[in-house]
Amino acid sequence: MVFCSSAEGSKFQKVATEFDKLIRKLGPSPLRSKGGAPKKEKAKEKAKA
Repeated sequence: MVFCSSAEGSKFQKVATEFDKLIRKLGPSPLRSKGGAPKKEKAKEKAKA
């Protein structure tokens, strides 16, 4: 957790950029199905059909 006041725009930019890089490095969530949509959404689609 990082605190940034409204006067620290450059600090926020740096923290947000580093966080984005970390998330992209981690890759897709292992909780998502390989088809792209979350499992709950696929179950709803099957129930409608």
